[in-house]
Amino acid sequence: MKKIIKGIVLSLVAVVIVIVGGAYILPGEAKVDRAMVINVPPEKVFAIAGDMKRFNEWSPWYALDPKTTYTFEGSAGAVGQKMTWASNDPNVGKGSQTITEIAANERIVTELDMGEMGKAMSTMALAAVDGGTSVTWEFKAGLSGVMERWMGLLYNKWVGGDYEKGLSNLKVLAEKESPDA
Repeated sequence: MKKIIKGIVLSLVAVVIVIVGGAYILPGEAKVDRAMVINVPPEKVFAIAGDMKRFNEWSPWYALDPKTTYTFEGSAGAVGQKMTWASNDPNVGKGSQTITEIAANERIVTELDMGEMGKAMSTMALAAVDGGTSVTWEFKAGLSGVMERWMGLLYNKWVGGDYEKGLSNLKVLAEKESPDA
């Protein structure tokens, strides 16, 4: 009986060591990015993506809860422009997105504050390519603690599909607004 108990205890210790030790081998940051070419010049994409008031026109999350309330602060396409949302739907929740850095027709960096779900950074980089604009949308979130680092393995699945859908929506909108595309 002592051998069985000793075996169980040693097995549990080994599992704990693997879980805790493994977590610190994993990255301390989750990073997800998706890219797409939109068949319009960068300034056309920037005019839509650089204005928080237009975010819901192409957002992959807007349709999740039509009852979500939104408020906006600051000037369109400028550092400090902020969108705040509140929803009773746990898939949407409450939070804000604030432009922290902007370079016209090139890059938009925002800080996401998702309340209890934490903070993250989002960057949309635009680059002129033959026939349009290459748009890369990136999400970064710091991961601290054992559980967050293991959960970081799931961010690509959680966020990646939404970013693909958002880029597709942005492409349709930008190309529709520019009939010469």
